[in-house]
Amino acid sequence: MGSVNETSLCMGKTPWWKEAVFYQVYPASFKDTNNDGWGDIPGLIAKIDYLHDLGVDCVWLSPMFESPQKDMGYDISDYQAVCSRYGTLSDVDDLVAACHARGMKLILDLVVNHTSDQHPWFQQSRSSKTNPKRDWYMWKPARHDTDGNRMPPTNWRSYFAGPTWTWDELTQEYYLHLYHTSQPDLNWENEECRKAIYDEAMRFWLDRGVDGFRIDTVNKYSKRTDFPDAPVTMPGETDQPAAEMWCNGPRIHEFIREMNEQVLAPSHAVSVGELSNTPLPSQVLPYVSAAAKELDMVFEFSTIRLGTGGPFHGKYLYREFPLSELKACVATWQQWLEGTDGWHTVFCENHDNGRAVSRFGDDSTVELWEASAKTIALWQATLTGTIFLYQGQEIGMVNMPKEWPIEQEYKDVESLNFYKEVKASGDAEMIRKTEEGLRILARDHSRIPMQWDASPNAGFTSAGVTPWMRVHDGFKDLNVEKQEGDDESILGFYKKMLKLRKEYSGLFVHGSFRPVLQEDETLFVYVKDDQDKRMKALVVMNFSGKPASLQKQNLDVAATLGCKHGEERLLVTTLKEKDMSRMEAGTLKPWESRVYLSYQE
Repeated sequence: MGSVNETSLCMGKTPWWKEAVFYQVYPASFKDTNNDGWGDIPGLIAKIDYLHDLGVDCVWLSPMFESPQKDMGYDISDYQAVCSRYGTLSDVDDLVAACHARGMKLILDLVVNHTSDQHPWFQQSRSSKTNPKRDWYMWKPARHDTDGNRMPPTNWRSYFAGPTWTWDELTQEYYLHLYHTSQPDLNWENEECRKAIYDEAMRFWLDRGVDGFRIDTVNKYSKRTDFPDAPVTMPGETDQPAAEMWCNGPRIHEFIREMNEQVLAPSHAVSVGELSNTPLPSQVLPYVSAAAKELDMVFEFSTIRLGTGGPFHGKYLYREFPLSELKACVATWQQWLEGTDGWHTVFCENHDNGRAVSRFGDDSTVELWEASAKTIALWQATLTGTIFLYQGQEIGMVNMPKEWPIEQEYKDVESLNFYKEVKASGDAEMIRKTEEGLRILARDHSRIPMQWDASPNAGFTSAGVTPWMRVHDGFKDLNVEKQEGDDESILGFYKKMLKLRKEYSGLFVHGSFRPVLQEDETLFVYVKDDQDKRMKALVVMNFSGKPASLQKQNLDVAATLGCKHGEERLLVTTLKEKDMSRMEAGTLKPWESRVYLSYQE
């Protein structure tokens, strides 16, 4: 399998980013050093040794650019400045140096589907129809109904609820925004606009030593420029889901190839794109095929979006899903790479989703929380692709308490817009279901402060300071300090699994994937096979709060590995040392997991 970046090929050597451990830092919530209640870049620098000790190879820093913060930095008003609450340009330089001094790398978020409406480009664009930057954004005249009432150019619905079009009184036209009204979409059809993006948003940071980008909304740059109405799939609603009008559009691969050719490849920068609404492997491969020279890898969201409603209407109407549905998703995205020159990512948390242990595990008791968090660690560490962790995942951070009031404690613009919309409907049952869904799925859960210790404010900021989001009530029992130094803690287990992942990279990073017992709703089982076929691993996980019998499923470890009885070896288990003497070969305790190895002569 190859790389987009020529120097990463290294005469047949594996590109560094394939076997690397990436770790996402959400700066507002990581560590506050100046006691303003907001995390900052010096706080990340102060914790860089913690990340290095965890086994992190590359830090992904979410947006810290100058911004009005309507969407937590994904509304950028100056690509070359740092928001003062997070620090300075000098702080970014110090962060680059701190990472590089430890053999680590740093990537930034690249947000270039849209800007803030406070960005100078948009301020000029909206100043008049004749301004040279008018065409840097997407403007359209109004339509009118049969009674002469003004209507938006299309019926497209935005991701944050409401229409994708906002009326500009000064120039008497609408501008397009797939997200918030304050996030106007850039017009990638305009070559001068693309050149400015490459210079100001990309080369500026690469020249300062940044090693690449996580590229936000990477498949939404190319819109349908004939601007048709979307089909009516939600009767009775004015605005209709219309992702097909902007996802994977007619010129998208042309645009990304140009970005790679002009910026990424010459700078040897790693690239990972956010690829939403792209559910088929055949759609994903053109983005990550080494021969295509577009992106190194992408985030595909089929697995992490399990349990959610559609991305537009009813996103937060939670839907229970069986284990077999999760296993089917995993199998699809583990097996699609075989025989291709593409690459993929492994992740189950990020800044846009609820916590993994609260969604895929079980946080109902301390025992089940710890066991299921370790099983999630083992699951992620044994999957093929490049692994990405999100801050707090390594200590098993959980969702906000369900009793926290949504209107008081939830801050995310998407959460609040959806909640406001459903409350305005007056439908009591829909309101109840949306509240239930928000308490599981909302983006806010991943954004509460990192829990460092048992001191006031969990060590995120000083005592007496009011953090921008409330600290979890359970921080005294769930924090880094309590787990650090304990090899049998969740943190200790993550460190162990990340080391094993690198030690057995042929199996876990690059190995082929074969699912076993796909229809079983308790056991999650698969075989990993290294590339030269000398070694196999059997991953056996109990994804339930009850004991699980291997015999009842006729699962013979040695036979499944293709070796003689007695030749299999237990590599790792989630059990603690004190429980090992009671480990039963044919039965897994609630949320217990194991990996067995077999060498082939």
